[in-house]
Amino acid sequence: MTPTVSILYNVKTSYLLPFLCGAAVMFGFSTLSGSNFPHHVYELRLYHVNEGKMDALKARFGNHTDSIFKRHNMKSVGYWSPEDAPDSQKLFVYILEHPSRQEAEKNWAAFQADPEWQKAKAESEAHGPLVDHVDRYFMDLFETFLRS
Repeated sequence: MTPTVSILYNVKTSYLLPFLCGAAVMFGFSTLSGSNFPHHVYELRLYHVNEGKMDALKARFGNHTDSIFKRHNMKSVGYWSPEDAPDSQKLFVYILEHPSRQEAEKNWAAFQADPEWQKAKAESEAHGPLVDHVDRYFMDLFETFLRS
């Protein structure tokens, strides 16, 4: 098992969104110093995984995706999956940090065009797509709370 796959955390489904929001805020606290608040945007991604494909998706992230993200300036904050069935096999969640929304769009385009990514995606989906659909949310850190 790769280090990236081994850091996948399990969280009860009912606590998933509050946990992720709290994680983003705590990550913000750990990266901000003094009153100099850089503006970063966080991208929350929820992958609705096709039946029987969770292990293949986690392996693709651990063996390929995360390292390709790094190459394209996409910083992974963390990866999660719910503890409870059936969501534990249907939902894969992660957060990326970007300097700006514009940089996020630029980096995603470069990532999608990366030959290593295209090869890894094609090989992992030889027996069908791993993901049915993706919910994507760009989030701003509430700096007001950090200044008080």
